[in-house]
Amino acid sequence: MKRILFFIMFFTVAISTRAQVTLDECRHAAQENYPLVRQYNLIQLAEQYNLSNASKGNLPQINISGKASYQSDATTFPIDIPGIGIKGLPKDQYQALIEVQQNIWDGGQIHHQKKEIKAVSQENKYQLDVSMYALNEQVNQVFFGILLLNEQLHQNALLHDNLQRNLKNIEAYLNNGIANDADVDAVKVEILNTKQQRIQLSENRKAYLRMLSLLIGKQIDEQIQLVVPDMEDEISGDIINRPELWLYESQKQTVDIRRHALRAGYMPKFGLFAQGGYGNPGLDMLKDKFTAYYIIGARLTWNFGSLYTLKNDKQKLDTQRQQIESNRNLFLFNTHLKLAEQDGKINALQQQMKEDDEIIRLRTNIRQAAEAKVANGTLTVTEMLREVTAESLARQTQALHKIELLMNIYQKKHLTNTHTH
Repeated sequence: MKRILFFIMFFTVAISTRAQVTLDECRHAAQENYPLVRQYNLIQLAEQYNLSNASKGNLPQINISGKASYQSDATTFPIDIPGIGIKGLPKDQYQALIEVQQNIWDGGQIHHQKKEIKAVSQENKYQLDVSMYALNEQVNQVFFGILLLNEQLHQNALLHDNLQRNLKNIEAYLNNGIANDADVDAVKVEILNTKQQRIQLSENRKAYLRMLSLLIGKQIDEQIQLVVPDMEDEISGDIINRPELWLYESQKQTVDIRRHALRAGYMPKFGLFAQGGYGNPGLDMLKDKFTAYYIIGARLTWNFGSLYTLKNDKQKLDTQRQQIESNRNLFLFNTHLKLAEQDGKINALQQQMKEDDEIIRLRTNIRQAAEAKVANGTLTVTEMLREVTAESLARQTQALHKIELLMNIYQKKHLTNTHTH
């Protein structure tokens, strides 16, 4: 029996634990479920392929070429030595050539190319981080929307219970001759209105739960309990740690790498080469026959053509860097404006919430007094219902203020990226 009771208790606790979900859990699940997350692996694979291709620039490069030609005239010797048959070059010439080149020093071109590949890959990851971070705001809106609907449904149930209690009292007053049928009907109308509102609120909650299910990739039951975030997590500072700032820094690093890479354009390049050929004529121009031959050596090239545009190229990259810095400053400016707006909303809600309890207390007193006056026959039921509705609206306003304050606090956290876990 003890084992059975323990199992039942454990199963009940496990069910209740699974039936709760927090905002952080929803955000993490949404990040893992969002289709865009698969691009992280694609970016990494693209970086590996590009780095591998760049590294192959240091491998021996093999070129094969062939040529067959016929020319209208060819070089001949102006003298004729008796006894020695010296022919000129043939007019039809053939050549097959294979050349192997080995890079020794390319002026740092491959080195800078690898650095740029890594920088661009990192920049793409940060750009993806920005897109993924925007998903958190969607989750916040849906999550707090459900919390608000939960509070509205709770207040709706309280109003319904209150009206049901008043209906019983009014029906008793009717039997005692204090009220009439119209008074009973007035209370019933309010009860029906409350039921209609509950239907609308319930359907809205189902729609929001479906949205949250799609975001996190898991089916959420209607009986799920969303844990209300802690109100104590409000942040006081305005330190911004958004992924957009990481993206701007990464973009500037990419520009700096490209600026340094300009130097490789006018640096000398040195390498080794080996050629093997077969043709007529060969290396010995005096032999009119097909021969094989080879050439090995070193080659130095130094092209100064990039110096003509070097100044403009640097200025163009400097302009890009200034544009990135301008975008960063604009982002910070707009974010600080939004933070100022959030602070104003938070302060206003905090001030309003200080009066909510007193308003509810007063509205409750007024409603109770109205009910007593109806019992004494000194107030109409319609007037009493107005006070019942006013008390319910006061409670709904308090619940709305609480959820709105949480929403604005977490929106401020989203603007600064200072979420606590």
